[in-house]
Amino acid sequence: MTVPAVEGDTRSAPILLVADPDNDLIRQLTAALEPEGVEVAGVADGAQALLQAGALQPDAVLISASLPIIGPLDFVRAVRLARAVPVLLGIDFGSDAEQAVLALAAGATACVARPYRVPELLPLVQAAFRRQEIERTVLTIGNVALDVTAYQVKVSGKIVHLPLREFELLHYLMRNADRTVTRGQIMRHVWHASDAMSTNTIAVHVKRLRARLGDVDDQMIQTVRGVGYRLVSS
Repeated sequence: MTVPAVEGDTRSAPILLVADPDNDLIRQLTAALEPEGVEVAGVADGAQALLQAGALQPDAVLISASLPIIGPLDFVRAVRLARAVPVLLGIDFGSDAEQAVLALAAGATACVARPYRVPELLPLVQAAFRRQEIERTVLTIGNVALDVTAYQVKVSGKIVHLPLREFELLHYLMRNADRTVTRGQIMRHVWHASDAMSTNTIAVHVKRLRARLGDVDDQMIQTVRGVGYRLVSS
């Protein structure tokens, strides 16, 4: 299998990190996907998967529901704290459906049947790569520029250091500029939590984010009373 070195963002092919205890399955996927232009990096357990998710910065991750050491649910939760890489969960036929539901609720992108069939898997992988390509942009609104790949924000050309959650909140608001997003949507897409989470948590993060951006009088991030927030582009 190919485990590519990653320097900056100069990749010649998208990288799929496959975490599965079955080495034969990984070799089969590698042989099937590399002719399609996908580089495959394989690991055998959840601990290695977390390590390589940080080191390789893969475009997508495919993990087995039977992942040892660190299970799929903990893996998804940990990855979601760091970045928004698509995570596909491989479910064996006849396995407990509750595990899939929990993984999706934690932030997994989709579930696929395992053992994998390339004609079914490839479109999901390609769709995940396309979403990542869209994400690899610098979003600019007013004097604020957000670089998704570098996890960097600049205000009037000067770097502003944001905690991860505030960065993700700003990213979500900028992607939905000029649209009102509800507190429930923010909970699900930024915190990956249910509507039962305290809305005060969001309000505190919005307040801090406004202060870091120099958003005087809440002109950029506006509160829509009783609904949520709207980031205005003009």
